[in-house]
Amino acid sequence: MADDETRRRLVAADEQGDDGATMVALRPQTLSDYDVGQGRLIEGLRVAITAARQRGDVLDHVLLDGPPGLGKTTLAHIVANEMGGEFQMHSGPALERASDLVGLLTNLGRGDIMFIDEIHRLPRVVEEYLYSAMEDFRIDFVVDSGPYAKTIPLELEPFTLVGATTRAGLLTPPLRNRFGIFHHLDFYTPEQLTRIVHRSAQILRVELTPEGAQQIACRSRGTPRVANRLLRRVRDYAQIMGDGRLDGAISAEAMEALGVDAEGLDDLDRKYLNALIDYYQGGPAGVTALAATLNEETDTLEDVVEPYLLKIGFVIRTPRGRMATERAYAHLGINGRPPEPPQPQGNLPLD
Repeated sequence: MADDETRRRLVAADEQGDDGATMVALRPQTLSDYDVGQGRLIEGLRVAITAARQRGDVLDHVLLDGPPGLGKTTLAHIVANEMGGEFQMHSGPALERASDLVGLLTNLGRGDIMFIDEIHRLPRVVEEYLYSAMEDFRIDFVVDSGPYAKTIPLELEPFTLVGATTRAGLLTPPLRNRFGIFHHLDFYTPEQLTRIVHRSAQILRVELTPEGAQQIACRSRGTPRVANRLLRRVRDYAQIMGDGRLDGAISAEAMEALGVDAEGLDDLDRKYLNALIDYYQGGPAGVTALAATLNEETDTLEDVVEPYLLKIGFVIRTPRGRMATERAYAHLGINGRPPEPPQPQGNLPLD
């Protein structure tokens, strides 16, 4: 099992260890505030929300897909603010019983927003109650069982369900097809993250130079949540070790002290790459074997470590397993060349 230090990775995109009040203050509250990145998504939401408000209608159900930390929860809050409805936030794994969902749905008013994070992890029995609720705004609740079973129809006020998922492929087709609006969130560029860091620094009343913002942005793994977290840690470091001003030198020094290198890799990322290169000669190696070598969970490597390493081209996936690339060797300062990826089998002769 991973130790507590590994679970609380500074560059992890989850919300563990974040100061809730501070993170809420840094979130954009309206579509006009959300002016960096995800341009097509924002424009699509703006059109849909404006049209629904002009008709006096509720917004279609919205499904947001993408890696953690890119703003799915923030966008759900923005939808509620723009539509003027009450906001309810829930997590898919926490809704264990159908009665839990029924109680929540019956308390919704017209135009309210129900946000379900990790909606792909809803239990099947709970998910099936969502079908009629989303499509017909009613629930047929079954009480008792056997010969005494009876169905109680419950009418619901029209509402908007906003679902967020990091693994859209795990959604069942009946649930996915009931969403009228679907958007995928992409990683941010360093230039976009630089603008986000400047905005957050103004809210936090921190003096940040362009060089300092660039140092933080380039190590943020394309993720605003990581950028804001690193900004706060650099602020703390500059307050104690410097004069409180976040310039390029103090930001780079703080990142090195925190174990975050120039590419945004932390200790777990480097352990993964070193294990792949040292123990498996650069690959190919299966993720199960790597997990056993690192004493980590397989899901941790697949969902937390590998996506970013794949994105920046340090690792490739082949039918035979994971392989390190030349960029990974160069970044770690390891001499040698990675093995050649396996070539696809050619056509067999016909004669």
